[in-house]
Amino acid sequence: MNKKITQVPIKDLISEEGADELLTSPEMHPYVRLLMTGFLNKQAIEPHLKEIASLPLEKRYVWRVASALKWGFADFESVNVEVDRQTLSPDDLQKVADLLRLRPTQFCIFLKTLFGTENMERMMLSGIATAKQSDGTEA
Repeated sequence: MNKKITQVPIKDLISEEGADELLTSPEMHPYVRLLMTGFLNKQAIEPHLKEIASLPLEKRYVWRVASALKWGFADFESVNVEVDRQTLSPDDLQKVADLLRLRPTQFCIFLKTLFGTENMERMMLSGIATAKQSDGTEA
């Protein structure tokens, strides 16, 4: 599968709202340095890997993602979701759908990268099965 690589000027890249803030946060600097070094010289990334390895868990990229999910679902209540679904205007519901469109795929890739394909699949299938059996109350 040979996909043609298209170069896009940085000024033409579009990112989600808030992505710039996250990318430029101090916690991301070691990861950005690693990526930039890797693009230029793959053999020179060892110091950056050591820098990232020395970071406490709470400063790691995976912690930011996991914490955001914890925060986002800490008070999850499906009844509230149902009320919003019934009361949102079609335009607002579409905005929410657009915001969530890529999240399942991104989450699967996150889990696959962190835990491996089989564990990601097991976790997702378990979540799907539980959701199908749910009576609509929170998990």
